[in-house]
Amino acid sequence: MNLITSRDNPQVKIWRRLAQDGTAYRKAEQFWLEGDHLCRAALERGVRPLQIVLCASFFEEQGPQWAGLSEQLFVLPDTLFASLSGLESPARMGFVVAWAAERKVLPDAMTVVLDRLQDAGNVGAILRCASAFGYRQVLAIKGTAALWSPKVLRAGMGAHFALHMVESASEADVAALQVPILTTSSHEGPFLHALLQSKTLPQKCAWIFGHEGQGVSDGLMALAHQKVRIAQPGGEESLNVATAAAICLHASATTSY
Repeated sequence: MNLITSRDNPQVKIWRRLAQDGTAYRKAEQFWLEGDHLCRAALERGVRPLQIVLCASFFEEQGPQWAGLSEQLFVLPDTLFASLSGLESPARMGFVVAWAAERKVLPDAMTVVLDRLQDAGNVGAILRCASAFGYRQVLAIKGTAALWSPKVLRAGMGAHFALHMVESASEADVAALQVPILTTSSHEGPFLHALLQSKTLPQKCAWIFGHEGQGVSDGLMALAHQKVRIAQPGGEESLNVATAAAICLHASATTSY
């Protein structure tokens, strides 16, 4: 166990950057997981941390549970640990986990394509839906919120560790997919429920979800084999993209039930 008490310790500065800078993981090739729930979710998927960082009070309560998971266990005073966090109510522990950019695209995998989604909460929620409904791959077009940022990791609630995820994907990567490509549209294509009723909604497919304001780009829209509308009897103009994604992903995943 290593005790650190200084805010100016170089290791503390590294952790703070990982915890508060949403893209720091790309240069550091490490990312920060905060909170025992998220850390346990990672462990359940076979992830092992490079470092474990605990606040002193948490170490007193649960230190032995975590001590064998990494050769590098650090303990910080509670106030110092809180200074690392980007949360209003900081957690009491964190992991540092190795990260490497994934370049390979799986052409025949059930896929979610994120086209320049900006909101970290939306991105994390869609990742969680993708994992829950059996999708294996996520392609994030350049301009999408950083997938391994602390905010997206928190919103994903552990889904990251079940998914094959490629950042800075291109239209060519999407075009190379060997599964039907679908996207939502507010005014074109059949309604989702009609495709379900006619049993013509594919189960193994790729769904494209676009920018919160601009929607799916013209280039990606042109790649779609099917544009799909979601019925909104209440008359709203549009749905939040994460809500739309949940509806579409669930529909495809359960179409054969």
